[in-house]
Amino acid sequence: MKKSYKLQDLDCANCAAKMENALNKITGMKQATVSFMMQKMTIEAADEHFEAVLAEALKVIKKVEPDVIVKA
Repeated sequence: MKKSYKLQDLDCANCAAKMENALNKITGMKQATVSFMMQKMTIEAADEHFEAVLAEALKVIKKVEPDVIVKA
């Protein structure tokens, strides 16, 4: 399954790169991309693990950039 999410208040390209690197280290994540210019995150994971991967991704995002709000 592959889904995209809007990232509100993503302030810098460096933060987006850090976020993307950390997201791609999550167990079960096939691929994650974070676009600073588009203010968007796309994650891909197996259907049966998607909810767990998404929950972990949200934790990673808050750790890297606490002010970012993730919207579906």
